[in-house]
Amino acid sequence: MEKIWLKSYPAGIPETIPAPPFRSLKEMIEHSFNEYPLRTAFSNMGTALSYRDLDNLSMQFAMFLQHSLGLERGERLAIMLPNVLQYPVALCGAFRAGLVVVNVNPLYTARELKHQLEDSGATAIVVLDNFAHTVAEVFGETHLEHVVTTAVGDLLDWPKNLLTNFVLKYVQRKVPSYSLPGNHRFRDALEARHEQALQAADLGPADTAFLQYTGGTTGVAKGAMLSHRNMLYNVFQSATWQGGVFDGLAQVVGIAALPLYHIFSLEGNCLLMMHLGGENVLITNPRDMKRFVRELGKHRFAYFTGVNTLFAGLLNTPGFAELDFSNLRLSIGGGMAVQATVSEKWRAVTGQHIIQAYGLTETSPAAIINRTDVTEFTGSIGLPISSTEVRICDAEGEDVPVGESGEICIRGPQVMEGYWQKPEETAAVMLVGGWLRTGDIGYMNEDGYVFIEDRKKDMIIVSGFNVYPNEIEAVVAAMDGILEVAAIGIPDEKSGEVVKIFVVRKDTSITKDDVLAYCRENLTGYKVPKAIEFRDELPKSNVGKILRRALRE
Repeated sequence: MEKIWLKSYPAGIPETIPAPPFRSLKEMIEHSFNEYPLRTAFSNMGTALSYRDLDNLSMQFAMFLQHSLGLERGERLAIMLPNVLQYPVALCGAFRAGLVVVNVNPLYTARELKHQLEDSGATAIVVLDNFAHTVAEVFGETHLEHVVTTAVGDLLDWPKNLLTNFVLKYVQRKVPSYSLPGNHRFRDALEARHEQALQAADLGPADTAFLQYTGGTTGVAKGAMLSHRNMLYNVFQSATWQGGVFDGLAQVVGIAALPLYHIFSLEGNCLLMMHLGGENVLITNPRDMKRFVRELGKHRFAYFTGVNTLFAGLLNTPGFAELDFSNLRLSIGGGMAVQATVSEKWRAVTGQHIIQAYGLTETSPAAIINRTDVTEFTGSIGLPISSTEVRICDAEGEDVPVGESGEICIRGPQVMEGYWQKPEETAAVMLVGGWLRTGDIGYMNEDGYVFIEDRKKDMIIVSGFNVYPNEIEAVVAAMDGILEVAAIGIPDEKSGEVVKIFVVRKDTSITKDDVLAYCRENLTGYKVPKAIEFRDELPKSNVGKILRRALRE
């Protein structure tokens, strides 16, 4: 296979990168602790944690996990947190204790949470008080033995910590009551005293670092096994691809507005910035755009990651255009297609185009990225990055001619080890030779740039999050009085796409409000249909399969 993309590489970017100098993410972060002790590692709501602080706190938490909870190497720890300072402490502590991290969306319903906890076999979870009621609802139906709860302000400086927790709980009433007898408090875990030192975990490249849940290409939630090797390579691939974009800066300050539990922000912000000795500015609630813009005004940030809807929202928020962008070197857009108009408006305001990137949970995630020196919006998702190969294949897995459409297939050291305990699902997406079928349809031009045209499956992308029609349909079909249902994505100015469902009722007294209320009880917010249409029947193929394509048309 001719690697035609190499001729379009920027000067100095290698075809391949050497093996990372660390055996595990644990080694990488501990190197940063030693290399940059006085630099700020993470900041949130005005409180900063230095690399030395993170070193000390994560060591305390690791000892708590190992000695107080008795967790052993390879056990799964679920982390159900938004972007707060507790997240990096828990993450680093988990690796130092030799555990596997299971990232959990805090907005999951009880049904969604139960599936992920059951499937992963997680025996412990760290959860924000605001979402602990969901854990309490399913605790007895999972493998959980230990729960560690924390409040938003627990690691903020005094008196902001007390004020923040008081307002959220008693004024805004954002903390529903819950009962989890025997749960541990995060602050107590950090202050516990242990007679024994931490038994260092000897993690290697092949050990699993994350069970990162995704619908993959079939819609059934599965845990992608991302090894320390996968993640280390992707961090170093990303750093290499950036070239010298941050040269001359005393420290890279990056804005982490996307949730760290999402693979994009997990690798592109949390881990990459730690490797570079940079600072991650954690935005806990990016939907509060006015407060978000005020926070941005306090930092001379050089690095910004986001999805199209986030960029568009900021551009439409008063005060954003007046911020100081003189230090901004790189804006990366992923998770969903970046719109040309949004990129152009971003360039007009900030002086930088949004660099469109592409990846999947299964690729840790970065695989295809535009050059960082582009001077215009390309419409492409970019070039295969160093140590990454891309083929465009037909249904039989054979290459199609340059310029013709087919399924995008990827090979590289960042491609997952497989799906957790699902060998058949793994085999369905892996071609001979280690090639991953992405499920996305696109083409490669003669210069090696890749363009996405359509999705092989009927996946819907809402603000960068994958939504699968099968899941929506299964939930709605379980409602009493519903005969059939089909879900599709329809365009939306704010989120790119939203879910629309077509419903055939057995009980015609059911209203749209009834269906909506049921969905809200059983689905995370971004999966809840924004449009509902009742029909007498749904279009079907000659074998009875509902034709979503006909509904879209």
